Amino acid sequence: MTQNKTKIIGLTGGIGTGKSTVSKIIQEKGFPVIDADLIAREVVNIGEPAYIETVKSFGETILRDDGSIDRKKLGSIVFNDTNLRHRLNSILHPQINKKMKEETFKYSLLYRVVFLDIPLLIEELENLNSSGLLFDEIWLVYADETTQLKRIIERDKTDLADAIRRINAQKSIEEKLKYADVVIYNTGSIKELIDNVNKALEEV
Repeated sequence: MTQNKTKIIGLTGGIGTGKSTVSKIIQEKGFPVIDADLIAREVVNIGEPAYIETVKSFGETILRDDGSIDRKKLGSIVFNDTNLRHRLNSILHPQINKKMKEETFKYSLLYRVVFLDIPLLIEELENLNSSGLLFDEIWLVYADETTQLKRIIERDKTDLADAIRRINAQKSIEEKLKYADVVIYNTGSIKELIDNVNKALEEV
């Protein structure tokens, strides 16, 4: 991808840090953003290879009446079981990475900078690299854990114990800082966040 002199930037964060908001701001500034969550939904559309393999592996109880996969039900099955989660990831990740690679190449022909919005980028960095997805920079959206907890509780109308459990399911935000080339701090107002994003984009 570097032959087109396109800068590939991985955008990530932790739950409740405001990564989705940053992704939106970047898109509004005219930069292409490839959304891994969106691709993750597309690869399990009815009839897709990952759909067929997931149903074969987890059974038809994960299906809705229309035959589509109930992502919430599937998520609850794998959330507390490491083996099942690995099994699901081994089905989905190769398909997601393949699609992201295709999208990245397509956009790299048209743009000088391409962003990939990947929630678990740092956790999956090795797998992403080995699939051919290489990043020139990693941008991390940062909020301290107290802010994360507050936002999760307010946004999802959940309790403290559930919010802590969800944060602990990911690598800690402090640990992720070690991997970041650019840190976008999001502990203040939306105006401050926009200013921080604009500053980072100017550097690009």
